[in-house]
Amino acid sequence: QVQLVESGGGLVQPGGSLRLSCAASRSIFSINVMGWYRQAPGKERELVAIIGRDGNIDYADSVKGRYAISTDIAKNTFYLQMNSLKPGDTAVYYCKYNLDRGQGTQVTVSS
Repeated sequence: QVQLVESGGGLVQPGGSLRLSCAASRSIFSINVMGWYRQAPGKERELVAIIGRDGNIDYADSVKGRYAISTDIAKNTFYLQMNSLKPGDTAVYYCKYNLDRGQGTQVTVSS
């Protein structure tokens, strides 16, 4: 089991950017699945971005072209770069490494 801690959330204006980080408590390996999910109030949790075991990356249609997932294996950390943020992106964002999940970080997009 690995503990995951997200950071980087906050309040940002529409059109702004944030970079979320997910720090793991031990070494992570690129052969494992890493992903970001989000859950907005009153909505189901949805997959935002994922790196599969084969290294393929996939995004939710709603964030394609705006979000980018990346990893820094040496730092046991993976990231979610979020650009051109919209009010509809407001949610608690969670990172996931295989079956382990962090506590989440709040992202609020509002003017």
